[in-house]
Amino acid sequence: MHYEQPSSLQAAILDWAGTVVDFGSFAPTQIFVEAFAEFGVSVSLDEARGPMGMGKWDHIRTLCDVPEIAERYRKVFGRTPTDDDVTAIYERFMPLQIEKIAMHSALIPGALEAIAAVRDKGLKIGSCSGYPKVVMDKVVELAKHNGYVADHVVATDETPNGRPWPAQALANVIALGIDDVAACVKVDDTWPGILEGRRAGMWTVALTCSGNALGLSYQAYKSLPAAKLAEERARIVKMFEPSCPHYLIDTIADLPGVIDDINQRLARGETPQAY
Repeated sequence: MHYEQPSSLQAAILDWAGTVVDFGSFAPTQIFVEAFAEFGVSVSLDEARGPMGMGKWDHIRTLCDVPEIAERYRKVFGRTPTDDDVTAIYERFMPLQIEKIAMHSALIPGALEAIAAVRDKGLKIGSCSGYPKVVMDKVVELAKHNGYVADHVVATDETPNGRPWPAQALANVIALGIDDVAACVKVDDTWPGILEGRRAGMWTVALTCSGNALGLSYQAYKSLPAAKLAEERARIVKMFEPSCPHYLIDTIADLPGVIDDINQRLARGETPQAY
């Protein structure tokens, strides 16, 4: 039996915050700031956004390893943060996250229409997130109320490793019955999510304006002067360069056109691993 590469996409694996819901990805980032503050340690919103896309414990560990944040912690507690300290912050973060997730649960404008168009092209919709299952269950419930239901959901604590490892994306491949990773596209607003898709052997689409990288509300994004928006796009494109996304688009609303382009490339015999 000979290998036959796919001629069209079979699934889109979508991130959640900053991709389908929560324009600007405020739900996770603001809670990091609040959780650290409860320990008397200041962390700015920009600092909190740095490791976005990782699992939340790993995110806190990464923040605690930032020299400036570690020094602030040392001034309060007389030592730099240990893994036990990270766990203590994480355990305060979780109830705050669950309590406030509904404040940032709105679907990103154009998401429902784009996902419907992608389904019409014959794709299944998988999804994964840096949220653990206890938070993800709440996010899924709120999204369903707003009209969005993915075919499969994988939380960060349902696999051995979260992003940037490929386990969550590959768990979707298995659950959705996809026969080739090259027939999948991973869509995300963070570099760990793009690396996840790359390492899983998928096509990848980075979102420049709806998520963590720009970090603005939808209204603020739409109000940006054209020159400033172009400047921000250029900054974000450069930020994504090391993770090598195949495509960069503003928001998920632009995804259907990318699906068409990937299908044309697959029909020509191109594969995501070759680019």
